Amino acid sequence: MPVLSRADMSMIGRWWWSVDRLSLLALAILVGFGYVLALAAMPSVTWSLHDPHTVAMVKQVMFLAAGGAVMVALSMLSLHQIKLASLGIGIVFLLLTAFTLIHGTTVDGGRRWIALPGFTIQPSEFLKPAFIIIAAWLLAEHRRTPGFPGRQIAFGLFAVIFILLKMQPDIGTTALVSAVFFLQLFLDGLNLLWVIVALGVFVLAGFGAFEFIAHVHTRVMLFLHPNKNSAYQAITALSAFGNGGMFGRGPGEGQVKHYLPDARADFVFAVAGEEFGLFMCLATILVFAAIVLRGMLRLVAENDLFVALAAGGLLASFGLQAFVNMASSLSLIPTKGMTLPFISYGGSSVLAISLQMGLLLALTRRRHQGEFK
Repeated sequence: MPVLSRADMSMIGRWWWSVDRLSLLALAILVGFGYVLALAAMPSVTWSLHDPHTVAMVKQVMFLAAGGAVMVALSMLSLHQIKLASLGIGIVFLLLTAFTLIHGTTVDGGRRWIALPGFTIQPSEFLKPAFIIIAAWLLAEHRRTPGFPGRQIAFGLFAVIFILLKMQPDIGTTALVSAVFFLQLFLDGLNLLWVIVALGVFVLAGFGAFEFIAHVHTRVMLFLHPNKNSAYQAITALSAFGNGGMFGRGPGEGQVKHYLPDARADFVFAVAGEEFGLFMCLATILVFAAIVLRGMLRLVAENDLFVALAAGGLLASFGLQAFVNMASSLSLIPTKGMTLPFISYGGSSVLAISLQMGLLLALTRRRHQGEFK
């Protein structure tokens, strides 16, 4: 790539000198990890286009390439364009999320997918970042414009999304969206008493889910008593980390991908641990942590409330999703079907997280005297 001068006022030049290049590099590293693990997480293949494993591998590589392009393209948007794009995405995928309740494809007991020719799409993955930005927009306008009911509208929209996700049901995404929304409210200056009340509601909701939702009860019991209840997935994933040791067994040499049905998605971190070892796992954790911490540091001096709320919410969603996936693989929390950003298999996951991080890069660009508004 040719060297760009600071005097270059083209769209590419202005983007290059205003975007957070360290975060961009860290995200590129994650995409690179995704390419490596797209190959490593597949069982032995014949490299034939008639082999479903080869087809899945090629699809994932294509999704990662498309995701990288989407991320870079969205990172060039102005604040006004971010708001309009998020509003459009939010409306479309809110309707599609509702559509899944009528004509969705059921996978693992949840009606969350829409089947399209050649692939399926999970609309809630795209709705999540759009809602985070729309909520930030409404909360900021509530502060900026006296009499504007932005907070009430944000609560109403949250309630609609909460009900839709609960009906699918998708307990993990419901909890994630709820946690991020209340974090945004806290950053917006929500009274500490209401924060305590919200935490109490989360705890009660957790107990309620344990008591009244069968698959949640089962997963928690498997987490608490793995041997007694034969927690096959969790025990197999843990054994993969043990088999990998410090340096791993080598690319393609792991065995856990042959036995775990979700090795490419929910347990891809276990595949990484077995084939590449402890150091690869630590490097992955450090890259995720670097992206979140770098983003937070970028927001310390941010004066625009919308940017602070939107970027803070996107960072929290990204970090929590990565934590849940890796902690589940390590049996630190009950297993939860949540993908590892850029690394787990799945077109919806890759494209949605690319959209989310592209918007984050756009929000955290350096702006001077109203530039890129």
